[in-house]
Amino acid sequence: MSSKLFEAIEYLAKDKGIEKEVLLEALEAALISAYKKNFKSASNVRVDLDETAGTMRVFSRKTVVDEVEDSQQEISLASAKDMDPNYELEDVIEVEVTPKDFGRIAAQAAKQVVTQRVREAERGVIFNEYADREEDVMTGIIQRKDSKFVYVNLGKIEAKLADTEQMPTEEYDVHDRIKVYVTKVENTSKGPQIFISRSHPGLLKRLFEMEVPEIFDGIVEIKSIAREAGDRSKISVYAPDPDVDPVGSCVGQKGQRVQAIVNELKGEKIDIVEWSEDPVVYVSNALSPSKVVDVIVDEEEKATTVIVPDYQLSLAIGKRGQNARLAAKLTGWKIDIKSETEAKEQGLLDEDALKMDEPDEFEEDAFEDDLFQ
Repeated sequence: MSSKLFEAIEYLAKDKGIEKEVLLEALEAALISAYKKNFKSASNVRVDLDETAGTMRVFSRKTVVDEVEDSQQEISLASAKDMDPNYELEDVIEVEVTPKDFGRIAAQAAKQVVTQRVREAERGVIFNEYADREEDVMTGIIQRKDSKFVYVNLGKIEAKLADTEQMPTEEYDVHDRIKVYVTKVENTSKGPQIFISRSHPGLLKRLFEMEVPEIFDGIVEIKSIAREAGDRSKISVYAPDPDVDPVGSCVGQKGQRVQAIVNELKGEKIDIVEWSEDPVVYVSNALSPSKVVDVIVDEEEKATTVIVPDYQLSLAIGKRGQNARLAAKLTGWKIDIKSETEAKEQGLLDEDALKMDEPDEFEEDAFEDDLFQ
């Protein structure tokens, strides 16, 4: 019986991808529990597992005393010296107490405990595998939906896409294949739990890293992302090498790179702007596609007053204030937008400053912005 049990342990270890030592430790604990339960023993026992011989032996640890008061915990000095003349008082010795039918009883009692440990070990393997994928993008298949979650199969585990992490412009149908951003991996009493998102800014970042080799290689850096999922996002990029065009790298030839990301996000508009350590330049870029006449910076309040041509005011603010809101979030600066006329009335713009420009019949930069917004 014992040899078959060891064979089963060997098989489980290979089949489940679990270290054999983990299962042997579980078996040992189960056998100790089985011995104490079936033989009503409260003594300190140890189980010796010999894989080569295919045997299981139980040893009780007893203290050497003059007079035995508890036969389960103690052994007399005389009996101890019969075993080995070198034993002295207070020594702790091991006495074999293996019952004749222990193999059968132990195997039955150990089955449930070992099964539980195998399940726990499997959960541990899965957790370790997916814990490394936190803040990464994975592809999964939608399995089912309820009022709170969309459940996505990621291979060995089902992840939860909460209602708050879904894109309001998307429909999630069973069997659809989608890319998701892993926000959190937890090891709970019910097993590993994986939480995913389609609205997290991290999804946009990872998609750019996957689509733009210059970002993946570190030639171009993503500095900041502001996202209103499903509608519009802004991303600022920077290239330490002045010969590298960070915005052009992200847009790609004929817009292919950014368009692939737009398609993945079901038409979400993406503004790609160049980062600058100069807040005047950075805020101006962030308000793309609108033009900026001047930026007044208040370093202490980390606030800016941005002056734009009258005909660009609504474009700078954006629908429901979205463009200005995303620009402020992207840059980390407060942004107050004023038209050129209003700025002159308030004395914020000198008469000698830039005059209002009428829109050109064709501007290459504006065309590129419109194409990808």
